[in-house]
Amino acid sequence: MLRTIGLMSGTSLDGVDAAWMETDGERIGRIGPTLTLPYDDELRADLRRILDLAPTLPPDDSRLRDAVSRLTAFHIQAVQALDCPADVIGFHGQTILHQPDRRRTWQVGDAAGLAARTGLPVAYDFRSADVAAGGEGAPLVPVFHAALAADLPKPLAVLNIGGVANVTWIGADGTLEACDTGPGNGPLDDWMTRHTGAAFDRDGALAGAGTVDRTVLGRLLGHPYFSRPAPKSLDRLDFAQGLANSGLDGLSPADGAATLVAFTAGAVAAARFPAPPRRWLVSGGGRHNRTIMAALRAALGVPVDPVEAVGWDGDALEAQCFGFLAARVLAGLPLSFPGTTRVPHPMVGGLVARPGR
Repeated sequence: MLRTIGLMSGTSLDGVDAAWMETDGERIGRIGPTLTLPYDDELRADLRRILDLAPTLPPDDSRLRDAVSRLTAFHIQAVQALDCPADVIGFHGQTILHQPDRRRTWQVGDAAGLAARTGLPVAYDFRSADVAAGGEGAPLVPVFHAALAADLPKPLAVLNIGGVANVTWIGADGTLEACDTGPGNGPLDDWMTRHTGAAFDRDGALAGAGTVDRTVLGRLLGHPYFSRPAPKSLDRLDFAQGLANSGLDGLSPADGAATLVAFTAGAVAAARFPAPPRRWLVSGGGRHNRTIMAALRAALGVPVDPVEAVGWDGDALEAQCFGFLAARVLAGLPLSFPGTTRVPHPMVGGLVARPGR
């Protein structure tokens, strides 16, 4: 077993999650400390602007270099604050562009600098090989979910709600299927920032006070993404045009928030699997939003629970995943599969930056 530190900075742009655990990339041993290091408002705002600029942004752009330097410094601080002995770091970096249809995916972060400052090998660039081979490059968590859920009844769906939402379906025979279902917290967070100045809808309070506009919701759920078969994946901004043209901006802050919650839940309910899940387990920030959870239960009609119900840590799950995947990179094990990313065959991936090189 390797001692790993997994690091994750998700599409919600809220900060770095760090998690320690022991794993050989197939089995999970001890699970240890976790932490979240929030980004400051300036870095969050700069990253949000870079998302908008990324399609035309040159890699040597000074704004990007500065943001990557500060982003990497937060990751270094997270490793130092976790203060655990480790053999390898799994460093996802920050996704600023994801266009698998154009065979492009771009995660930024200075892996070599992280290795130099921590003295540890750093596994990184987990998605590029998959996308280059014609895969979606996401989601990468299914193989980790399967390891965690080895003893749970199946079929089981594990849903992560970050800026984008993704689901892993685990069949009774261990078959894996996965996809990004659609928007997670991203559009709602952006809505809250524009209309209230808050970074997110705490406990779903604003959405819970609003009324869903069914006309706007119908336009949103008419997006062509939902008619595509899985596996499929999204960039955080893929729905930007659809949101702008839906009539959402004509709604009150509360009604807009309620409609966006219904959009997230409706997108999840539109996912199709070989057999209906007996249960849904939810991780990520979205599970803290009571209105999202209530909407999911109403839309799915089977038990929907936060992952804590089975003893998992929903705030640390993706960070733990990248520690797990780092061990798989070192062992030369596949990270993605035809049923999870549409890659033609099980695909190894990732690079390793070593200190002193």
